[in-house]
Amino acid sequence: MRALLLGIALTVFTHGAAAAPDEALQERVVLLHGLARSPRAMRPLEKRLNQEGYAVHNIGYPSRSEPPDELVRHLQGSLDECCLESGDKLHFVTHSLGGVLARAVLADQRPRALGRVVMIAPPNKGTELVDAFGDDWWFRLFLGPTAETLGTGHTSFPRSIGPPDYELGIIAGAHPLSSRMGAWIVTGENDGVVSVESTRVEGMTDFLAVPVGHVRIRDDGLVADEVVFFLRKGRFENGEQRQTSNGNQP
Repeated sequence: MRALLLGIALTVFTHGAAAAPDEALQERVVLLHGLARSPRAMRPLEKRLNQEGYAVHNIGYPSRSEPPDELVRHLQGSLDECCLESGDKLHFVTHSLGGVLARAVLADQRPRALGRVVMIAPPNKGTELVDAFGDDWWFRLFLGPTAETLGTGHTSFPRSIGPPDYELGIIAGAHPLSSRMGAWIVTGENDGVVSVESTRVEGMTDFLAVPVGHVRIRDDGLVADEVVFFLRKGRFENGEQRQTSNGNQP
């Protein structure tokens, strides 16, 4: 009997010891929302990524009350608390301003196990809406000091950040009717807030444009599919990489 119990105990012990490395290798995803939003805006993506087996950290930050450098410090502190010491592979998925802030954070504090990054509708070259309204009192009052820095000029916050040196996929919206004012002011294909061209950044890995507006793009099911595909494969299922590999020009 003692030999049987010892055998059972050894089996349980060795099984538990083998399971621990699997748990340690779980991949994590940091979600960053956009301007004047909260983590609630990213909950559909949070739910989807949880279903795919990722450990998700849906991080909030005071987007309307602090300038860019303070927001970067805030996010660095949040990452220190949740993710950086785990050693797990760490991906980022962002919407709008969250993408620009992620670029700034990763340029200054790169996780040792950085995975892939997907930016949804990021104003990587700024937006003409800020050029048009950024100096108005109501813009400053309702959107705050960081919003003022998101113009298209060469000294804007987005343009002050260097190119990425990690796997980066960008999904742009091309549905301007979601914002009539934005469609009138923002030139070229756009999502009502950011032009398709402005989402691009030198050094990106893959690019995809979808016919969805700036706000709804983060909730779109097909966009979520592409986010998951990029995190797994390092490219979009229907992005420019695929078009190029098929002999077409992106």
